Amino acid sequence: MCMELIMAKVNDPIVINGKTVKNRLTMAPTVKFDMAGADGFVTPEHVQHYAERAKGGFGLICVEATAVTSDGRFAPNHMGLWEDAQTEGHKAITDACHKEGAVVLIQINHTGNTANPMFGQAKGPSAVEVWNGNHSQAMTLDEIHSMQNSFIMAAKRALDAGYDGVQLHGCHGYLINQFVSPKTNLRTDEYGQDKSLFGSEIIRGIREMCGKDFIISIRTPGAEPDIDHMLVVNEKYVEAGCDYLQVSHGIDSFGNITKPEDAPYSDLCALGVNFKKAYKGSVPISCVGGLMTPELVKYIIENDLTDTVDLARSALADPSYAGAILEGKDYVKCFECKACQYGPGTGHKCPAAMKRGVY
Repeated sequence: MCMELIMAKVNDPIVINGKTVKNRLTMAPTVKFDMAGADGFVTPEHVQHYAERAKGGFGLICVEATAVTSDGRFAPNHMGLWEDAQTEGHKAITDACHKEGAVVLIQINHTGNTANPMFGQAKGPSAVEVWNGNHSQAMTLDEIHSMQNSFIMAAKRALDAGYDGVQLHGCHGYLINQFVSPKTNLRTDEYGQDKSLFGSEIIRGIREMCGKDFIISIRTPGAEPDIDHMLVVNEKYVEAGCDYLQVSHGIDSFGNITKPEDAPYSDLCALGVNFKKAYKGSVPISCVGGLMTPELVKYIIENDLTDTVDLARSALADPSYAGAILEGKDYVKCFECKACQYGPGTGHKCPAAMKRGVY
């Protein structure tokens, strides 16, 4: 007897490592540069920002990229979890989001060879030319192991702060991504031969430190330089204990993707769609990229193209965007400005926020 395949709806819950996320909508991690100070502490503005999106209906909130060491920040005004004293502020975020019924992860990160020069010599897997025309230094084995421990201890602080899990920032050209990419990892030792090893050992360490019920996600490139390489890498991440793959872009990220000519979604979104096809439901997959209308979000979920969607600019423009998708409520659409008010020192005022009467 042929049984009809039942497709998920955006309102359907999904269980990730034993925790029930009430719908398929995730707020993607987006850094709020002008909210933090040089100490990396959470501010009341951070708490309000995430509480509003949780109240707006997002099933899962992923708090912005948060530095695991003080020299791994994007800029001086960048949130951190590199010391115990920073933990208490994060608890205010988790309490506020949990009050609204959201599951809460935090993205932990190190910039690696893209480090801001004000924090000293940039270091990564190998000595390569970096974005500012300078050259990074290759990390020693001791530095690699120390950095892995910094990620693990940041995850422990996240657990202590009440987060349901962490998302490793493994894409967008930062340190974990640098170990994955053949362009930036030229090593001949074990960390060059197995380009998943740096991240896999961090995942194993977090699992041992934080327990079996702690969600471990990774934001990972869908192609680096192609999907075949990344499927091998992410299989090893999953074997190490990763529960959830949230797919974005990396350093060299659009090789051999497949996408129907009439697909209404972006090439970036297609990276996650390709992962969904490859994993066939064995691990939850999320996609991101230009999901600016409720109709498109529903299309992605209800055609089984991904398990969850990560929403960034649309969630910044209107904290209630989730309600527009789930309940058909009115919302203010992102104006897709070239400069965003949440970028570093732009001074730009979000026209969507102005339309909502924030200013």
